[in-house]
Amino acid sequence: MAPPILHAHPLSSCCQKVLIAARVLGVALDERMVNLGDPADREMLNAVSPAGKMPVLVDRGRAVAETSIIIEYLQQHLATGARLIPADADGALAVRFWDRFSDFYVMTPMQALTADRLKPESGRSEDAAQSARSRLLESYAAMDRQLEGRTWLPGEGFSMADCAAAPALFYAVAYLPIPGNEVHLLAYFERLMAHRAVAAVVDAARPWFRYFPGRTGLSARFYTPEA
Repeated sequence: MAPPILHAHPLSSCCQKVLIAARVLGVALDERMVNLGDPADREMLNAVSPAGKMPVLVDRGRAVAETSIIIEYLQQHLATGARLIPADADGALAVRFWDRFSDFYVMTPMQALTADRLKPESGRSEDAAQSARSRLLESYAAMDRQLEGRTWLPGEGFSMADCAAAPALFYAVAYLPIPGNEVHLLAYFERLMAHRAVAAVVDAARPWFRYFPGRTGLSARFYTPEA
């Protein structure tokens, strides 16, 4: 049986979330890189995704869109035994909550800062950028409180919430470092970066980091500016 196709780009935080999950779940993917500058690729996305966005999974003719839904699909239909969403109902709710938290309150303001950097200097909004940075600081503080006494975001097992947090934090800290007093979040970030699946996805994205608008804020261990 042919592996499912994932239409994605290695630089995208949303795509990285799914790529991390697939590695943990032991699901091999046929990764097809999307070029948003190519009209044919945009047409394909519009055909398979209601919002015309990546990533999109296509498995045996069935298209599955939106990162958290893709991960749930991988676990339900293709995983080899590992789980990212626990069978326990209360545990699953906690995972889904922190997954949503990372997407809405870390990834979204990070993406707002990215969008602002992509604008010409004259079109940038310091008020919008400051609002995004304030949201990130609030989110960092909430995550730091949640992580006290925990290894991973919802608890002791690596989950879908951590798949979401890893790329969101990776790019967010390039714009706004985690405050030094938030020791639980700082330690968690290091655990994320050391996780085998996260490290592999970050490594695969290295050739593309030169296109990330916040690249000057990336640690030298991840990105070395070209001479």
